[in-house]
Amino acid sequence: MLLDTGQSGTVLLHNLDTLQLDAGTLAALALSHAHYDHTGGLPALAERLAPGLPLYANADLLRERFSQSTGERRAIGLSVDHAWLAARFALHLDDAPQQVLPGVWTTGAITERPYPGGYVPRQEIRAGAGYAPDPYRDDLSLVVEGSAGLIVLCGCCHAGLLNTLAHVQRVFQRPIVAVAGGTHLTSADAATLGIVVQTLAGWGTLRRLYLNHCSGDEAMYTLRQALGGEVVRPCPAGTALEWDVGA
Repeated sequence: MLLDTGQSGTVLLHNLDTLQLDAGTLAALALSHAHYDHTGGLPALAERLAPGLPLYANADLLRERFSQSTGERRAIGLSVDHAWLAARFALHLDDAPQQVLPGVWTTGAITERPYPGGYVPRQEIRAGAGYAPDPYRDDLSLVVEGSAGLIVLCGCCHAGLLNTLAHVQRVFQRPIVAVAGGTHLTSADAATLGIVVQTLAGWGTLRRLYLNHCSGDEAMYTLRQALGGEVVRPCPAGTALEWDVGA
């Protein structure tokens, strides 16, 4: 299966070809959230797929999303609409956790957020006649059931890394042994990073933390120093990870 399609269809197809991965063999697609840097490759990918591939995402995926980071409000959500998606995919848009493949689930909506979130200033949704800060209701991750515990694959973690992991533990009732992907700690201050370090260290079950995308160098170095280089590792494009996901 594939989680997210990146910002550029050109880059996505290039990477698939470079890694010798045939998009036609995909059994499912999941989208972590609607932002264009995670969904922009969708139209190009669709050209290589047979119609009807299952697509899993949150029910709020199709909401319009905007940013004013450049001073002018611009759209940053999906570039396609519901009709386009429904004509090409079998849509599974739901707030509840969904089984994508045997042993692979979406987290479902992460509604309890006692820890800091991965929020970005000036990112908005429509609210009545105006706009409001985006609550990122569509943000989700994937959960893989490994033999030793759960592996969490993150897209961007706008819901917050610790909120996401606490949700997974509460819903799936197994220890988390590995996390990979974007954790949106790139703008986290020292206090927030301290909370993340203290919480992850306190669990005692985390064996690997593979960081990329929006995690940030400071988070990488802080977590690596606190948890050790064997646990915290970079995960750049082209990285291949292997886990024991047997019974």
